[in-house]
Amino acid sequence: MAERRDIPDALREAVERTVQATVGTRGRAQGAVDDLTGSVDELVKGAEKNLTERRRSVRAAVEERLPATQEDVRELRTELRRIATRLEAIEKRLPAPEEKPRRSSAAKAKASSSGSKSKSGSKPKRRPSGSGGSRS
Repeated sequence: MAERRDIPDALREAVERTVQATVGTRGRAQGAVDDLTGSVDELVKGAEKNLTERRRSVRAAVEERLPATQEDVRELRTELRRIATRLEAIEKRLPAPEEKPRRSSAAKAKASSSGSKSKSGSKPKRRPSGSGGSRS
């Protein structure tokens, strides 16, 4: 009967060893999974960082080539108005330009009499639009 007692003891020892081996294996497996998870997390973070940087550079490159939007045009107009206002203020502070001396009536008459001998069919000279009277 001594053999029958040894069988349950042997079986109990075998089960305990199996459980301890399983616990040890499980612990090592869990450690390996944790290490693997940490490595994957680091790779994902690095990939996300690279994607973010690439996305920014692509966006910047594309935005440089896009046509102006309504908002861009509006901002440019506003800036041009500011520049025009500043230029006008600067021009007001500058001294007035000297005017050309006016010709005497005799000089005007002489110039007009020499101009009346023009060739037939030629058009009379027109005054520049900025001088003197205005035409409607």
